[in-house]
Parts: sequence; C-alpha cells; structure tokens
Amino acid sequence: MFIGEYKHTIDPKGRVAVPNKFRGKLSEGVVVTRGLDNCLFLYSKAEWEKIAKKLSNLPISQKDARAFARLMLAGAMDLEIDKQGRVNLPKYLREYASLPGKAIIAGLYNRLEIWNPSVWKEYKTGTEKESGEIAEKLGELGI
Repeated sequence: MFIGEYKHTIDPKGRVAVPNKFRGKLSEGVVVTRGLDNCLFLYSKAEWEKIAKKLSNLPISQKDARAFARLMLAGAMDLEIDKQGRVNLPKYLREYASLPGKAIIAGLYNRLEIWNPSVWKEYKTGTEKESGEIAEKLGELGI
C-alpha cells in the first residue's frame, strides 16, 4: 500500500528518487504513464498488468474508451529502479506533467502519482475547500 506525500528533486537527466519505503515493493520494476489531472501514474509491474488488462478489454467501438486506453497505454513506459532508487522519467512524460526540477510524489494505495509541486498545491487546496461536497457525493456511493 502506497500512502503519503513526498518532495523530491528531478535531476537534469530526468531521474527522480522513489521514496525509500516503497522501493522494496517496486524492485521488479515499474510502469509510468500519463495520469489524470496532468500528473504521472507510477505502478508496480504486477499492478500495471491488472490495469492494462482492464484497459485492453474496453470496447473499441466507444470513442471515450479508445481515448482513455490510448492515454494510458500509449503513454506508458516500462522502467527499472537504479541502484540509487531512482527512475529515469522520459522527456515526453516530464513534459506532459510539466515537471520542473522538483516533484511531489503522492501515494494513492495501488499507485504513486508524480506531480509538479505548484499544480499539486493548487489541486490539493481546491480539493480541501470542496471536501464536504466531495464526501457527500461519495456517501451516495456507499463510501
């Protein structure tokens, strides 16, 4: 389970350290892809297999299903964690998430999200202001 919020630096080569407490769970490698809200999603290979299977089963006859599968699958990159615990984020993914020399890595149970710090702050502030309304809507779903 991935939880918490961590500040990290992205070096000039595009490498960012994975929080130390998660490295053991990701030792087999990771898959990083375009996420929602202009962040990146980072999955363990085992978790990615589950996600990719669901995406591949979406109906290709539906435009939104095709678009979402393309966003997630075509944007994905299979990466290894180096001896220093870093992943080398491809340039196209760094550009998608507008990642400067810093990043916020947020744990969200089955994935990590990699955010531009200013975008994360804005997103988090907005979500915190709307937390009551969000909770009410989720209550309707049984959460």
